[in-house]
Amino acid sequence: MGKPKGKVKIKWSPEFAYAIGLLTTDGCLSSDFRHIDLTSKDREQLENFLYCLKIENKISLKHSGSGNKCLRVQVGDVNFYKFLLSIGLTPKKSKTLKSVTVPSKYFFDFLRGSLDGDGCFYSYWDPRWRSSYMFYLGFCSASKNHIDWLQKEIYDRLKIVGHITKSKIRICYQLKYAKKDSLKLLKNVYYLPSVISLSRKKLKINKALAIIGEKI
Repeated sequence: MGKPKGKVKIKWSPEFAYAIGLLTTDGCLSSDFRHIDLTSKDREQLENFLYCLKIENKISLKHSGSGNKCLRVQVGDVNFYKFLLSIGLTPKKSKTLKSVTVPSKYFFDFLRGSLDGDGCFYSYWDPRWRSSYMFYLGFCSASKNHIDWLQKEIYDRLKIVGHITKSKIRICYQLKYAKKDSLKLLKNVYYLPSVISLSRKKLKINKALAIIGEKI
C-alpha cells in the first residue's frame, strides 16, 4: 500500500533535499497555509518530486492566465507547510526569498534541485578564438538576496565566485559560472551517476561536456 496522499515524512536525505530545491525554485506556497504546488512542463520533474517525497499525489493539467498549459502537483499538508516556512520558504516568495536552511551535507542535492527547477546550462563555440568552446552554468531567481546566498554557500564549499547579472527584460538575477568553475560545480552537483535529476537537462550537459572529453 502506498503512502497516504499528501503526508510528507520530514526527514533530510539526498532525495528530500532535491525536492526542497525544486520547491524553492518552481514551488508555490498557497495563502491558506496548507497547500503546496509544484508546476512544470516536464512530467518527469513532477514524478521525481513525488518519488523524493514518497507520496502518490495526482499530476494534473494546469492552464495559465495566458492560455499556456503545464503540469502540476498539489500537496495538502499542514505540517510540511509549516516546515517549509521554518527553513525560509514563504508564500509569494519570488522576490522575498533569502537563505534556505539545508543541512550542509545535502547542500549539493538541494542545488541540483534548484538547477533542475530554474537553472540553466548553455554552450557555444566562441568565434573570437579558434577552437574555443565555452559553457556556462547558471542559477536564476527574482530575489537578489537568494542569489547572494547561493553565491556565498557555493564559495564557502568550492572557493569559486561566479558572477551575478540582472536581466533587462524581467526582474531576474542570474548567478553564472564559466567553463572551469562550472565543471567543478557540476562534478559536485552530480556527485554520483545515480543521483536523481531531470534526465533532459543532464543529457544536455553531458553532450556539451563530451566535446572536451568530460562527463558527469
